[in-house]
Order: sequence, then structure tokens, then C-alpha cells
Amino acid sequence: MARARSDQPTLFGEAVADSAPAADAPLAERMRPRDLDEFIGQGHLVGEGRLLREMIEGERLHSLILWGPPGSGKTSLARVIAASAKAHFILFSAVLSGVKDLREAIEEARAERRRGRHTILFIDEIHRFNKAQQDALLPHAEAGTVTLIGATTENPSFEIIAPLLSRTSVLVLEPLAPDDLRALIERALTDRQRGLGERGLTLEPAALDFLVEQSHGDGRAALNILETAADLARRRKGSVLTLAALEEAAQHRALRYDKAGDEHYNVVSAFIKSMRGSDPDAALYWMMRMLDAGDDPLFVARRMVIFAAEDVGLADPQALCVAVAAKDAVDFVGMPEGRIPLAEAAVYLATAPKSNSSYKAMLAASADVTQHGPLPVPLHLRNAPTSLMKQLGYGRGYQYAHDQPAQTVQHAHLPDALVGRHYYEPTINGAERAIVERLERAARRPGDPKD
Repeated sequence: MARARSDQPTLFGEAVADSAPAADAPLAERMRPRDLDEFIGQGHLVGEGRLLREMIEGERLHSLILWGPPGSGKTSLARVIAASAKAHFILFSAVLSGVKDLREAIEEARAERRRGRHTILFIDEIHRFNKAQQDALLPHAEAGTVTLIGATTENPSFEIIAPLLSRTSVLVLEPLAPDDLRALIERALTDRQRGLGERGLTLEPAALDFLVEQSHGDGRAALNILETAADLARRRKGSVLTLAALEEAAQHRALRYDKAGDEHYNVVSAFIKSMRGSDPDAALYWMMRMLDAGDDPLFVARRMVIFAAEDVGLADPQALCVAVAAKDAVDFVGMPEGRIPLAEAAVYLATAPKSNSSYKAMLAASADVTQHGPLPVPLHLRNAPTSLMKQLGYGRGYQYAHDQPAQTVQHAHLPDALVGRHYYEPTINGAERAIVERLERAARRPGDPKD
């Protein structure tokens, strides 16, 4: 099969990084950065003095796996790397191509090498390659025939074979921050050459906020919605992109509230109080109100972690484990699937027995710390690693709990001025009833006055 010229599209997609997208290409394609200075986001990788910028500017390229969510800039970053290195660029889809296509791409790279030009082989969705296909990449990456850059939305530890991982550096891309999305949107609106600048469009502040929140860190999604709204405005002979226009373009109603205003805090309060009141239905409703309104799912998860410790407490110690697991799960799988573990945690917390005894104990202990200041540690609780300390009475009279009947000691553990003070008062709710029984079996607490 005849090979296309290096400045023409090949079987695998665009052959070089510096070929300009067509004028009728999607806005997201037209707005791809042409160099590192135009690249938006991922400052931890491409900021001044950071790893990838140093690698690019120092021309010390090696094979990479770019792991990040959709729209975080994986393909754009690979193109920027190729453009900076003046390398031949082959874009290869793991979904559409197989081992035979890979062999043809390698032959193309060898031909470029004979002409003195290095090749970057970019494999989109590399996690879709099976083991045999990934194995086929190894010798070519090792021999330097190509510099491999793979892009994946899945954890490389699970989806990429170990030999290939050992020959690449894994770089983690993050969802675009709100400020990065704003910069990307504003650039697309004003760029007259590649963007929408010639149309003279104005984006209302509320519409911009909606677009940023609705995009969930996905730059491509933001530009796609913006382009759809701009096309609607052109057909209707308008120049102002309103919130209603963006809602129509996104096919999503803005159930939003001002995150710095009263309504935000009202909804959060309703969510917490519904869980506290053991109402799982209301808890789910208010949680979905927050998520649909664009709240960060990790913010919702953090509220549940706090609730598990403050309001469920020792009545069900497992609640904190469930809340933390939900936080880790949503951080791992992202949205929208992250709603599933969040919903499970909300229902669990709402239906769990409740106790705020440990929270109240914390506040009471904190009040004594503030009132009494740094009271001295009783001598019997101090370690005595030297003979002088022993002579001064450090450690004298300390009772090792494991050697005592029922592991109950007779001396106090609080400073002398606070002996007999009780902060923790357990309830009889849920698992905390067992704590009450243990304390009753011990008859009294260490330091209580003797009868």
C-alpha cells in the first residue's frame, strides 16, 4: 500500500504536529495549542522548572504515558511535544487499529529515521490495546525507532503491561481548573484566526460560570458547548450568549446557586440535617441538588467524612470508613459514576445510629486546654530514660495496663488540676452501648475519687 507524504494525513490520522486544522474543523480542534506557551493547564508538569517543560526544552524526550480524564489535554500535549522536537507525528487510535496497522506505522517511522527525522508515535486510548498489541510496541520503543506517547483515561497500573510501564514515565494530568477553563473559553471567544473572534460574541458572566461548572474540568466539552451556543446565536442573528443559550447548547438546565451565597449554604445545611435526622430520601435529594448544581463531588464527600465523625461517631465506627471509602472512590472513578458511591455513603450515614459524644468530648477537652493552658504532665506518665529522671520521680508509680486486672489502672492520666474531669459521655445508641458496658464493668474511670 502506498504511503502518504509526511505532510498529508496517513492511515493513522494527521502525520505531523505542525499541520493546521481545517477551517471547518470543530472549535476544540482548531484551538489546540501550537506550542508550550499556548498550552493551558497542567502547571505541575509544564510550568517553569517543571519536569515536562525541562524535558521538552532540554530535548531529552523519552517514552511517556499520559494518564488523565477526558479533555485534560493529553493529545494536545503530545502534539506540542512533537512540534517542539520538530518530530514526525503519527496519531494512532488503539480503538480503530490493530497490530497490522502498527507495523505500517513502524515502517513509516523507519523511513522518517532514514531521512534524519525522529518520530513520535502517539497512541490514543492505549489501554484498549490487548497484551499482544502492547508487547508489539516494546522492541520499537526500546530501539528508539519511535518515542512512544500513550494516552489513557484508565489507571496504567491495571491496564498497561509491566514491561511497557517499566520503559515509560507515567505523567498524571488533572482536570482543568476553573481558571484554566475560563482562560481557554475567553481565548476561543477572542481568537480571530482560529476561534470565534470574528463573530464579535459576548458571553454573559452567568453563562461563563455555567459553562465552566458544566464542563467539569473537560476543556473539549467546554469548547464544544461554546461552539454549539455560538452556532445557535448565529442562526438567530444574536451576539450575546446568555445563560439560557448555554443551557440549551448543553442540554442541561442550570440548577445552580451562587456558591458564595445563602442558597448554597442552605442546600448544604439541608443535606447534613437530613442525614442527621435519619432521612435517606431527603439526604439523596439534597445531595443530587448539589451535584447537579455543579458542586465539586469531593466537597460533598468531605462533608460526609466530617458528618460520619461528628454525628454518627462511635454509634457506628464503620461509618467513617464508609465515608472515606466513598471519597476515595469518587476521586478514583470520577463523574458521573462517582455519584454511585456517594449515594451509597449518604444512605448509610442517614440510616446509621447517631452519637455526637466524641465530638462533644473534643470540644470540652479543647475548652480546658484553652482555659488552663499547658498543664504539666504528671510525673508517673513521664518516661525515664536516664538515671537523673528516675531520681526526679519520672515514671514512678506508673501501672502497665496489660498487667492489671481487667486492664484497669488506679492512677489518673489527666493533669492534677483536671483529675476527675470527664469529657466523653457515651450514649446507648448503636455500637456505643458496648462502650457504656465496658466502662460499667471497670466500675470507675482512672483518676475518679475513691469511695
